[in-house]
Amino acid sequence: MANVIRIHPYKYIHVLDTNSNVTRLETGPKIFVKQDHEKITSGKDPLEMIKIPPYHFVIIKDPVVVETATGKPTFDKYGQVIVKTGDSEIRFHTDYSDPFPLYPREQLEKGVTALQVVAQDHALWVTCERDFTDKEGNRRQPGDEWYFLGPGIYYPRIEERVVKEVDSVLVKQNQALKLRARKECTDVAGKVRKAGEEWLIREPGAYLPGVFEEYLATLDAYILTDRVAISLRATRAFEDVYHVERKAGEEWLVESVRAPFHILDVYEEFVGTVNITILTKNQWCVVLDPVDLSTGKNKLGSKELKVGEDKFFVKPGERLEGGIQNTYVLAEDQALLIRAKEGFVVGEDERKPGDKWMIQGPCAYIPSLKEEVLTTRTAIPLHLNEGIYVRDTKTGAVRAEIGHSYMLKAHEELWEMPLNDVVEGLLYSGKRTDKTRVVTFKCPDNSVVQVYNYKNKKSRCVIGPDLVMLGPDEQFTLNVLSGGKPKRVGVIQTLQLMLGPDFSTDIIEVETSDHARLRLQLSYNWHFEVDRSDEESFQKVFSVRDFVGNICNLMAAKVRGAIASETFENFHKEYARIIRKSVFGLDAEGHVIERLIFSENSLVITNVDIQNVEPVDAKTQQSLQKSVTLAIEITTNAQEAKARHEAERQAQEALGQLQRQEIEDLARVEDAKIKLVELKNSNAGIQSEGEAIADAKAKAAAADIVGHATVEEANLQAKVLKVKKESELSRLRAKNTLELEHRRKMDALEIEKAEKLSEIESGKLKTFIDAIGQDTLVAIAEAGPAMQAEMLQGLGLSGYLMMDSNSPINLFSAAQGMISPVMPTGTPPTS
Repeated sequence: MANVIRIHPYKYIHVLDTNSNVTRLETGPKIFVKQDHEKITSGKDPLEMIKIPPYHFVIIKDPVVVETATGKPTFDKYGQVIVKTGDSEIRFHTDYSDPFPLYPREQLEKGVTALQVVAQDHALWVTCERDFTDKEGNRRQPGDEWYFLGPGIYYPRIEERVVKEVDSVLVKQNQALKLRARKECTDVAGKVRKAGEEWLIREPGAYLPGVFEEYLATLDAYILTDRVAISLRATRAFEDVYHVERKAGEEWLVESVRAPFHILDVYEEFVGTVNITILTKNQWCVVLDPVDLSTGKNKLGSKELKVGEDKFFVKPGERLEGGIQNTYVLAEDQALLIRAKEGFVVGEDERKPGDKWMIQGPCAYIPSLKEEVLTTRTAIPLHLNEGIYVRDTKTGAVRAEIGHSYMLKAHEELWEMPLNDVVEGLLYSGKRTDKTRVVTFKCPDNSVVQVYNYKNKKSRCVIGPDLVMLGPDEQFTLNVLSGGKPKRVGVIQTLQLMLGPDFSTDIIEVETSDHARLRLQLSYNWHFEVDRSDEESFQKVFSVRDFVGNICNLMAAKVRGAIASETFENFHKEYARIIRKSVFGLDAEGHVIERLIFSENSLVITNVDIQNVEPVDAKTQQSLQKSVTLAIEITTNAQEAKARHEAERQAQEALGQLQRQEIEDLARVEDAKIKLVELKNSNAGIQSEGEAIADAKAKAAAADIVGHATVEEANLQAKVLKVKKESELSRLRAKNTLELEHRRKMDALEIEKAEKLSEIESGKLKTFIDAIGQDTLVAIAEAGPAMQAEMLQGLGLSGYLMMDSNSPINLFSAAQGMISPVMPTGTPPTS
């Protein structure tokens, strides 16, 4: 039974005859009995035949050779089926609708596969692998490429190979596709494109790139408005979409007046977005290298003035000199300093390069291209005590303008006054903020300031209180005086000298004839004696620069000389007279002179105050200190005893006054207690009486309030009732009045309506009659009886009444008509 094989329908086996070495095909349904010399090569079980559903295909490798006439396989002389070795065959449902087996040596290269459906706007990129001629008669060679365009069903061929499915690209509004030619081809517009050439597809819709077209990108458009433009640069020479020839490297603007949007061409490079430049009414600007509208080129080195109100785009190559400028609006106290950059003529004035002039306010001014605004000048307001230094740029002369408002002229400028650092520190306690202001100094009372003029080489003195104002060629005289204790040179720096009286204190060391060294602190009272009406007397004050150091040195020399001839003991007893005598000297009578005068600078010494005398030697100082201490101690003890006695006396007096005051206070306390008891009793009686009176008054007031409240309530209720009745009466009266008025107006409207209708009817009738005319009415009236008479005459009838269901019957007139004879045609009826 193993040699019996049941082959069901649509199944097959391959049987090898080992004797002849030929393999044959056995198909079902049948019962196959295998012989001993036969061998099943297709497998243990029968194989299913290949079934190709509609719109499907299979690929068979090494297919059998089929006779063209019969469509059956061919066999060689040995009975072996002949196959196309190494070849393949595609079988479709249309040719193989029935299941079919595979002959020996045939192989299923690709199983049942559905045919590829190509949708709308899709395509299959197909390449040729063998020479063949397609259904349209096109000769295909290996390497050829083409599209199978949808919609449709693609039937594959052995000679073809599908590279991939190509989808169309959607081009939206304001978009474009950028394509590149892989090989030389013809685009959709019929233009020949060379390999590597790029172009754009701008038409909205679905676009399917050609087989030799390479999709690069989808470009979005730049939206242009009246305020935004874009700047472009050409990467090579070409003609743009606006049919303008562009050269490589050229830059230009695309504005909204040319197009509402712009898509970059393949040879265009986006440089940037350019915003519109808006000039308001009071603004202006200068455009450098403006573009010539006729040629479109920049006029290098040229300028163009634009004045508001205006708006424009700054084109490539153009620049704004200094940006947008505001119009110079000048007040009455303002002016513009203008300089000519090149020669020109304004009216009758000829301006040369470098000329300067002023434009005075009030006005609004915009400089021309040949003018340059150097600065805006404002009149400088100056008080009586204020001023400025002005320099004439033509002559170089410097002057001071003081006490009035001043506007610098075109050939003038402010000049900075130089000052010594020390003088500047004394005047301003630091650095000056404005060096062009006139330098002033408030000279104090009873002082004098010297000012030197370097131009005329003279000095002048200002006596305080006064304000010193320096001219451009003047400087203060700096006074450097000695100061400190003892005096040192250059300690004091000042601009003014005090006239006194004042004093100068100095510490000097002296030595007596017995070699006792002492330290003295002396103070000299001095003042200057000057004639305020004489300028020369004030000039003498400054003849000795360091008069303080001078008088201190002179006084110290005199005192040292006088003390050197005195013993310490004698000096200690009469040091005041010795010092005063040495300073002032003695008169003819041997008395000490009261003043010492220095004729060089009119300085007068009026007094010498000896503030302190102390030995320099320590032992001498200790002995002197002991004697001074002993004297102080004796004086202190005496003062203490006196103070103690006085304190005891005052304590006794105070104790007696205190005891007496205590007795008096006790008596006052008893009197106050008696008055307090009396006041308590009086207050209790008054309190009880007051409570009773207050209770009675409260009850009476409460009753009075209740009565008044009741009366007031009744009055208010009456008033409320009256108000309600009056308001109701008013409402009814107003309602009746309104209804009466409404009825009156409605009646008047009805009457007016009736009158209008009657007038309309009468007018309508009159108009109708006038339109028809009198002759027409007569003809209408005569037409009825005449026509009736003719009709009756024609019928041969008399005495008949003709009517219809819609016309009323008048028997009186009907009877009359029956009796009357028939009227001849054309006879009018009688009334």
